[in-house]
Amino acid sequence: MKKDSWHKKFFLLSWRKAWIIVVGWFFVVMMHNLISSLFEFEDALFFIIAIIVMPLYVMVAFVYSLIYLLLKGGKNEIKKKS
Repeated sequence: MKKDSWHKKFFLLSWRKAWIIVVGWFFVVMMHNLISSLFEFEDALFFIIAIIVMPLYVMVAFVYSLIYLLLKGGKNEIKKKS
């Protein structure tokens, strides 16, 4: 992997990554509910991950993917005209 392509690995959305996000969110919600019911303890960690961290990651990745596709599409149009 190139030195400058780490952001493409983590922030470009694909169908596989979207599925992982959905399954991960479901897992985190279930862990929060399981810990709350078994130990009668309100766990803030899984709640914060499910409500703040994962939606924030989805928004950032969506915006990054959109900007990447728009800029990449613009570069392809310039190359075609030349």
